[in-house]
Amino acid sequence: MPSSLRNFATLALLFAVAATPALARKSTKAAAPTTPPPILATDWKLVDPDNLLIIDTSHGRIVAELYPLMAPKTVAQIKTLARRHFFDGQSFFRVIDGFMDQTGDPTNTGQGGSDLPNVPGEFTFVRDANFPFVTLTQSGASVAGLSEFMPVNSQSDALMAMNVSGTVQGWGMFCQGVLGMARAEDPGSGNSQFFIMRNSNFGLDHKYTAFGRVLVGLEVARLIKTGEPVPEPQDVMTRVRLASDLPQGETYPLARVSTASKFYRYEFDKLKDAKGEEFSPCDVDILVNTKPETVLPK
Repeated sequence: MPSSLRNFATLALLFAVAATPALARKSTKAAAPTTPPPILATDWKLVDPDNLLIIDTSHGRIVAELYPLMAPKTVAQIKTLARRHFFDGQSFFRVIDGFMDQTGDPTNTGQGGSDLPNVPGEFTFVRDANFPFVTLTQSGASVAGLSEFMPVNSQSDALMAMNVSGTVQGWGMFCQGVLGMARAEDPGSGNSQFFIMRNSNFGLDHKYTAFGRVLVGLEVARLIKTGEPVPEPQDVMTRVRLASDLPQGETYPLARVSTASKFYRYEFDKLKDAKGEEFSPCDVDILVNTKPETVLPK
């Protein structure tokens, strides 16, 4: 893999001001109710264990949901490597405080990868009227919102209605907790190295593949030892598994609240009122429960 992977984090920081999410407009509607609506049993969604990545580290567990709807080839690559136990014991070799944790290189140099073919960059995806999406902000022909749990920027619904195909382009927003595929200068050079966002950096939007988001353990990701490269001893991923592949008796069920629920509509309005034009989808926390049997419909 080209040595330019070593420079990806620095270049990304330089691009930080190049792309920003659509800004919220101040609301002129009536004040939101002061009491949030209850979270109903039907508002909870059980996360598919085949899309739940369990990353055990030197500091604890990070749990991320993968999102093949936005990046199917990248997600398939990560799943294959996890099932091969490829990531076990690999270090976080480049970690920038306030930015990201990079890992997934067996050579620990920023130049290595797996024996699998590289995956193409999935920097954008196609959104139509059936694609799950909740619009939160709008600026001109651009909207920002959530697709399930993933923060997304997109061309507007108005443009979708004008296009013969009935589709527009969308792309992942690199908010805190988002998982991205590392690469060299070649857009199709992603292989096994990936990174976890410690904080938001919109300079990566449209330039790197966003393929999942941390739902549990973001505080663990922020504890990973920093450095470029990280000095010894480096923190490691002790074990990486899909929840569906955990040993018998070691399940990790997880449910999250639908962002299309009435509860979240209330939360969105509250956040917009509090943050005004600074509001973005990155401000929305995804509510989860590790005991789904207590919240899901009977």
